[in-house]
Amino acid sequence: MSIKRQCELLGLSRSTAYYPIQIKQPTQEEIDIKNAIDQIHFNEPAYGCRRIQQSLEKLGFTIGLKLTRRYMQEMDIVAFYPGPNLSKRDLQERTYPYLLRNVGITRRNQVWGIDITYCGTPTGFMYLVAIIDWYSRFIVGWALSNVMKTDFIIRAIKEAIREHGKPEIINSDQGSQFTSKDYIDCIKSYETISISMDGKGRAKDNARTERFFRSYKWERLYLLYPETVPELKQMTGEYIAHYNWHRPHQALDYNTPSNIHFADAWQG
Repeated sequence: MSIKRQCELLGLSRSTAYYPIQIKQPTQEEIDIKNAIDQIHFNEPAYGCRRIQQSLEKLGFTIGLKLTRRYMQEMDIVAFYPGPNLSKRDLQERTYPYLLRNVGITRRNQVWGIDITYCGTPTGFMYLVAIIDWYSRFIVGWALSNVMKTDFIIRAIKEAIREHGKPEIINSDQGSQFTSKDYIDCIKSYETISISMDGKGRAKDNARTERFFRSYKWERLYLLYPETVPELKQMTGEYIAHYNWHRPHQALDYNTPSNIHFADAWQG
């Protein structure tokens, strides 16, 4: 099929097919700064861009407030504290209320939580999306990507549903990936899944996923600190398997997530 015909089918101008794709590779300095921001944020989740910028300077980095803010936005890092005008929301048509306040979680696939975190290495970084069953703490889906796009999130959701069935509710924050049309359309395509979103500045609304990220980073990422992206991928897969099948969970009376998640199937 000719390029002209391909462009016609896609509704694109033919001239766009001849422009080379420009992919900006981060400098080593950017990688080092973002890795430092990630660790500062996990140590002090209430720090905003000013305090993170000051912390970076204490670590020897020369960086301004505007660049610190931009890096935090690229990493989807937000300080965990209530801010002004919390009732004012952007993208009202694609922002949904939090459905889980005072709701008892009594069964698997009742609620899934989904979130994204930054994962740094000395030579590059990735973004990890994880989907956790709130009842069992079982990681039902995950994916890694080197860009913060919606497609890898949708891929993780579809694979999780294919393997574990549909949840009744899926909860996220109000980040741009989760208020995007593609994400909303994907969830709505399953018809029976309700969409829930954290209130702005309310980190506790999705605390189970945040706790998993903290465990993943402190127990593996910061401890082993993989040198390359392939090592990061391998380490992440191995840790999630360990977390699901072998790591006792205090909130589960020291059962593993798999013990709880598959209990009904095993008893049957």
